[in-house]
Amino acid sequence: MSATTTQKRTTHMRREIEEIPEATARLLDGSAAVLTEAGRGIRERDPQFVVTVARGSSDHAATFMKYAVELTAGLAVASVGPSIASIYGAKLKLGGSACLAISQSGKSPDIVAMAQAARAGGSLTVAITNTADSPLARASDYAIDILAGPERSVAATKTFVNSAVAGLALMAHSTGDDKLLAALAHLPEHFRKAIACDWMGLASALETPKSLFILGRGPSAAIANEAALKFKETCAMHAEAYSAAEVMHGPLALVGPDFPVLALAARDASEPSVAEAADSLAAKGAVVFVTSDKAKSAQHLPHVATGHPLTDPLALIVSFYGFVEAFARHRGLDPDTPPNLRKVTETI
Repeated sequence: MSATTTQKRTTHMRREIEEIPEATARLLDGSAAVLTEAGRGIRERDPQFVVTVARGSSDHAATFMKYAVELTAGLAVASVGPSIASIYGAKLKLGGSACLAISQSGKSPDIVAMAQAARAGGSLTVAITNTADSPLARASDYAIDILAGPERSVAATKTFVNSAVAGLALMAHSTGDDKLLAALAHLPEHFRKAIACDWMGLASALETPKSLFILGRGPSAAIANEAALKFKETCAMHAEAYSAAEVMHGPLALVGPDFPVLALAARDASEPSVAEAADSLAAKGAVVFVTSDKAKSAQHLPHVATGHPLTDPLALIVSFYGFVEAFARHRGLDPDTPPNLRKVTETI
């Protein structure tokens, strides 16, 4: 397919980005009963800690949930490597825990094996999946269908967002957080506004460089990881995600004149530190874009404030998805067909 054809046609990825508001509304309505039930089940179990099992974009959703649970429920969250069960056959002592397993297809053998091992080890298991009748759903105590609908683009967009929203709703039900539930109900309208945010001002800074940093902190650090993956998948461009604190250590050695940086700041307690890091990097000659009005020298990107610190980062990734799809086409690439990749990867 020629570059001109790619630039003009509507991609599967673009259509699916535009479906995000509707998909989120469908999840919050259609899976409300099981989210309530699973939340009650977690509350009754009263776990002492939480473990997550996932790969790829789903693991970024799990990392997002790690921050959310630790910040609001006061429970430590650990990511368990799926190979612990599938390759090494180790048995973990998970009594007194809840396990969150996230997979779009629900078919990857290593994710299923780890969920089964977690359940056998005493954990209350909850599957978050876009395939209701999947091996992962059947292996878990509760199965939440994220109801994102078919996703034809290799790069996950609406399934990532709905996985994160499902995790937040599950946590809100388990902790009785009415403010978070109210914020989730307003997300579809916020996502519509987020899709309309134009970030193509980034494009000129990315024409020549072969790599960039993407920064976040707290829940937005997970969003930075997801954004970096999408650059690699759709734009054939290397991107590295860092905490806005961590980047000021060893990675700072790579920053020089015209080095591109995207800083994803949410409206939460970390925003001042992310804005400060953005300005510090800009002072070193980097070309820095930040989603915060608190930065003085970094360039500001339009963003949607959702009114809740845990839903704010999700509006940022929706805006980013719109940009990265457009930037891939700008580079003459087809974001629907990244080389060497396929939609479902079933690792062992």
